Formats: sequence, C-alpha cells, structure tokens
Amino acid sequence: MPERSQFNILARILHWTMAAMILTMLGIGVAMVASLADYHVLVSIHRPLGIAVLILVVLRFANRQLSTLPPFPATMSHRERQMAKVSEYLMYALMLVLPLVGWGMLSAAHYPIVLFGSLYLPWILPHNLELYWVLRQTHTVLAFLFFATIVAHFGAVLFHTLVLRDRLLGRMVPWKVARPATSVKNSD
Repeated sequence: MPERSQFNILARILHWTMAAMILTMLGIGVAMVASLADYHVLVSIHRPLGIAVLILVVLRFANRQLSTLPPFPATMSHRERQMAKVSEYLMYALMLVLPLVGWGMLSAAHYPIVLFGSLYLPWILPHNLELYWVLRQTHTVLAFLFFATIVAHFGAVLFHTLVLRDRLLGRMVPWKVARPATSVKNSD
C-alpha cells in the first residue's frame, strides 16, 4: 500500500471546519469583552459554538488516533517534528479544555446554558461565585494561550509553504494533492 500523502478526508474537513469555528470563537470572545451592547447576542452564539467545538474535538481526536498519518516533509528536522507534535497535542488539549472551563464557569455562576431554543445544558459545577471568577480568569488566559499557539502554527505552516516550499500544507488542504517525492515518517 502506498504511503499516505494527506490526512484522511474526515481529518481535513474537521480541521478546516474547526479552524473557522475557533477563529470565530476567539473573535466573539474579544468582542464580548469590548462591547457590552452586543454581549447577549454574542454570548448566545459563543456558547453553542463552544459546545460544538467540544463535540468535534472528541470526534477529531478519535479519528486522529485511528488514522494513518501522512509523513512530515524531509525538510523538517527531528526537533521540528517533535515541536509539531507537542503543539498539536497542546491545541487538542486547549480545544477540549476551553469549552469545559467555559461550561464550568457558567455553571458556577448559575447562568442557564442555552444551546438552542429550550435545549439547555446541565450545570457541571455547584453555584460558587469565587469559583466562577477563577474559571473566568482561567478561560481568558487559556484563550490567549490558544491564540498564541494558533499564530505559531500558522507561522510555521507559512514558513514551510512560502520559504521552504516543502508541501507541508498539502498534507491538510481539502483537495487531493500529488504525493511528495521524499518524506520522513511520523513515528519519532
């Protein structure tokens, strides 16, 4: 069987769908802090989108564990491959933890968590305003960390695509690409 040159189609669809959702979430989060006038409209979008991210990251991680991964380009050193793996798992962790912290934060404040219409999420933590405050601060710090991780990820992909021209982006683009000539396995 020939070596895989791209992530499977489900991984690619989930990657780009979640990228759009997460960038939207970060933008809405900033707008919620900056504009009290639109706060309720923004939070009514932010909450269900966060739960959708939570559901999709579980599906995405399961797909990742059950799939054969495409190799890294031969231009990537062992250290770069290790850093790519660490940053990938950091992003998975943040995609999982941020929605859970948000859900816990709202539970601690005893805010109803409306998904759609009359569909509510249950509270996962007891009502405790001190806990709410800690979780709110945690949510903010994690969101900044996630933003920095996304910027680093995007910067690395741009560097490989525009400077090294090693077809790294081809592993994740939604369309089919030709297999690269040489590569290094992900098994380090």
